[in-house]
Amino acid sequence: MKDIIENSLLKSQSYQEYRDMVRQLVAEESTTGHEKTIPLAEYTRLNDRRMKRWDKTLKISQDIQDRIAKFNEKVTWLVLTESWCGDAAHLMPVMNKIAELNNNIDFRVVLRDENNELMNRFLTNGSKSIPKQIMIDKASGDVLNTFGPRPNSATKMGNDYKTEMVN
Repeated sequence: MKDIIENSLLKSQSYQEYRDMVRQLVAEESTTGHEKTIPLAEYTRLNDRRMKRWDKTLKISQDIQDRIAKFNEKVTWLVLTESWCGDAAHLMPVMNKIAELNNNIDFRVVLRDENNELMNRFLTNGSKSIPKQIMIDKASGDVLNTFGPRPNSATKMGNDYKTEMVN
């Protein structure tokens, strides 16, 4: 497992590099991932605008800032994503803003479809749901925790809606 994580980290990019890549994809009317379709390119364009808005307007509460400032473990937040993912467009800027508050947090991004081995180790209910954040201890390389693809309350709402639609 540590080898898989290390290999993915070697291919990782910063949040700013990820944002630059997404902007370039929009200019090329393209997208990340194995499947290159017009709808996915449109989602990439939409997500670029969403992330730009969140990057500009997101404010972290003082309470959260204080809590993050007290975090003293050196960790890497390795996030699996793709440019077309709507959940990622809303969560990636939040993760980045939080990581920026503490130098002990190194925020790195990898693409899901280019990191199958890693993604397959962190499935959500058997699926390759993203974004998926993996918190890694910098000293040991151990996985401390994971988050994603979305907050539990949002997942519950989605599952409840699906159940309601079937019945």
